[in-house]
Amino acid sequence: MVIGGLERATAGKVTVVGTDYSALDEDGLAKLRAAKIGIVFQSFHLVPTMTAIENVALPMEFLGEDDAFAVAKEALDEVGLSHREDHFPGQLSGGEQQRVAIARALSTSPSLILADEPTGNLDQATGAAVMDLLFELKERTGATLLLITHDSDLAKRCDRIVSLADGKIVEDSDHPVAAS
Repeated sequence: MVIGGLERATAGKVTVVGTDYSALDEDGLAKLRAAKIGIVFQSFHLVPTMTAIENVALPMEFLGEDDAFAVAKEALDEVGLSHREDHFPGQLSGGEQQRVAIARALSTSPSLILADEPTGNLDQATGAAVMDLLFELKERTGATLLLITHDSDLAKRCDRIVSLADGKIVEDSDHPVAAS
């Protein structure tokens, strides 16, 4: 994912949240992600040997924040999981794991949230609840949400839809309309 700084662009220039990625080394990219970009993956990417609260505190600890665990506790409370803070990922349902991932992504108050197929590993009802939560938190924090999805109903909830086929933009709509 080039926009998240997880992969390097092979051509052109990438500037995200006012930062030219080519000017940053791997440590600089990691610090930028931790501070300004929250990423929610389809497969959660939680550290299995860390509790929910430790997973959420991770980016803040990386940034040297003194109150990482207090903020992590608040973030877990915001996603309805403060009662599960001492549980390991293997002890949580898929929906709970995704809510921990959302709490982690939002714990540093990022200006950009990247959500890459965040409901792909969830049943329909849990996926809908997770997306409601993600959109609600996006509105509350004022962050920009970039959502990658194959779900056209989910895409219709967005302000803008950019459709790709074979790596090329085939449609760009600021005012999405119902698909026929």
